[in-house]
Amino acid sequence: MKIEKNKVVSLTYELRIMDEQGEPSLIETADKEQPMVFIYGLSGLPEQFEEKLDGLSVGDSFDFKLDAEEGYGGQDENAVVDLPKNAFEVEGAVPEDMLEIGNYIPMTDSEGNQLQGRVVEVTADTVKMDFNHPLAGKELYFKGKVESIREATPDELSHGHVHGEGGVHH
Repeated sequence: MKIEKNKVVSLTYELRIMDEQGEPSLIETADKEQPMVFIYGLSGLPEQFEEKLDGLSVGDSFDFKLDAEEGYGGQDENAVVDLPKNAFEVEGAVPEDMLEIGNYIPMTDSEGNQLQGRVVEVTADTVKMDFNHPLAGKELYFKGKVESIREATPDELSHGHVHGEGGVHH
């Protein structure tokens, strides 16, 4: 069986990005105990990531790079915004340690979409938040192995995600 649309794929891999010194830095690992499991074509992962895996079989290894545009895109300056500091208040006060530089804070936009914002700067009245994906603007280096491939069930396809081992339990 080969990786193709609507197959449930299980991968082990290491993801590296280049650090400020131009050295590869390991930022994510999926191992046999906790592999990455997804439905090919419905994963929400970068399209080029899936394309690089297309046609591989169980036991095949992969080693590829995604440019920033193929991954999570470039840095969008419009995704860096100043918010009023009082927007972070809970029961009239900003929780201690919440607004530390580098913290990720779950937020909701005006349409109800869930976002993760990173605290970039804090002033007396405002908080500069960066809503770019943490890997935006980064080249991504994946190296790993295809652990298993199976047909997705009709339920998985209608829900758009994997059920059972490595997936959603509901």
